[in-house]
Amino acid sequence: MRVEIEKRVSELETEYREGQRMLADLEARQADLQQTVLRISGALQVLNELLAADGAPVPLGADPAPPAETTQEVHV
Repeated sequence: MRVEIEKRVSELETEYREGQRMLADLEARQADLQQTVLRISGALQVLNELLAADGAPVPLGADPAPPAETTQEVHV
């Protein structure tokens, strides 16, 4: 019985370490994606402000002042 328990403990420790690694990878990907979205938002704002200053109408669906970045928690 002890051997089976020790084997299961070892398996669970391995799974735990792999889960921790996967979680760290996902968090890094989330941070990269948030930075990308923030850069796109900034570019949209600048371009829409240039259009507005030039007197050109803002394209349909374009928000002349995109909302500030919001952080959404990702649940895995």
